[in-house]
Amino acid sequence: MLCLSPVHANELTINIAYVMQSSSKPSPSLALFKTPENNGVAGAELGIVDSNTTGKFLNQHYALQVIDGADSDELIEALNSWLATNPGPVILDVSDKVMSAILALPEASNRLFINATNKSDRWRVTQCQAGLVHTAPSYAMLGDALGQFLMARRWREWFIVEGSSEADKAMANAYVRSSKRFGTEITGRRTWTFDTDLRRTSQQEVPALTQGEDYDVVLVADADNLFGFYLPYNTYLPRPVAGTHGMKAASWHRSIEQWGALQLQNRFFDTNGRPMNEDDYNAWLAVRAVSEAVTRTKSANSATLYQYLMSDKFDLAAFKGRKLTFRNWNGQLRQPIPLVQPESLVSQSPQQGFLHPNTDLDTLGYDKPEVRCSMAQE
Repeated sequence: MLCLSPVHANELTINIAYVMQSSSKPSPSLALFKTPENNGVAGAELGIVDSNTTGKFLNQHYALQVIDGADSDELIEALNSWLATNPGPVILDVSDKVMSAILALPEASNRLFINATNKSDRWRVTQCQAGLVHTAPSYAMLGDALGQFLMARRWREWFIVEGSSEADKAMANAYVRSSKRFGTEITGRRTWTFDTDLRRTSQQEVPALTQGEDYDVVLVADADNLFGFYLPYNTYLPRPVAGTHGMKAASWHRSIEQWGALQLQNRFFDTNGRPMNEDDYNAWLAVRAVSEAVTRTKSANSATLYQYLMSDKFDLAAFKGRKLTFRNWNGQLRQPIPLVQPESLVSQSPQQGFLHPNTDLDTLGYDKPEVRCSMAQE
């Protein structure tokens, strides 16, 4: 989908590609967890509208090209064709494998890529590279945001229930990393192995799975919404549930209304007929970051925009009560992480008392000394 408008003399046109890999994830057990067809894209589209609202006064015009598909080879080929004729930034909503292939394209050199959905820590620790930034928080950031809150509540004994997917393992490993960081104890770690519909038997099966050593909280790692919703109120011990279900660490949630966020929520809902989710917000952030960089540099050149995003001059107001900036050692966007339950905002990390010599936002996720990319050594 390419948004066009009449071209005016000396108008600066910024074409942005949104690359969306159709999901191959298993269908969630409950229909309410079904991913919207315009997931992520809807946020980018709202970002385009917002950018053009101010851009028309600055002689700027923003347009979005959505490139989507289930076949990874065809998706990469379509993007490569777009890159050959368009110098603009690219927003990525793809898997690790496809991201690796895209970044290896000859046409990808000196291009700005913004990862809006992939949470893999590898892109922030070992495979970060020039030209790639992340508006999506990493698994480590989400784990630390949750861990700080649990420490603040003095819930120091954690019981982990994880699924079998790669994303589930990555999230569970983030819990373990945070546990080591904060000195808590993992009293149990179980893998969910049921492959049947437990809506009628969860009251019997979940207590058996969570029986064992004492724990203060059950942490769930279920990225695909296959079982996590069975755990609240069904654990062997009467304990809170957090992680991907129960109380969740997320970059965005429909319950966030502080800091002027209500107007963003309302505009998104009025346009799409549904609440704004994490992927929508991260994609909106990506477009708004580009718009801010274009406005400040008066350039549409990807290399110029990337250099500005990674500089101390860049910051972005994004309805979180703090100015957001990018970490120049791995391209990760610094941002507070809301902690939410299905109907309300519980808290927001960093929690009070977690200190850092530069900014408390760097207490979430991998800090510069922990990053092994060459960028972090410069």
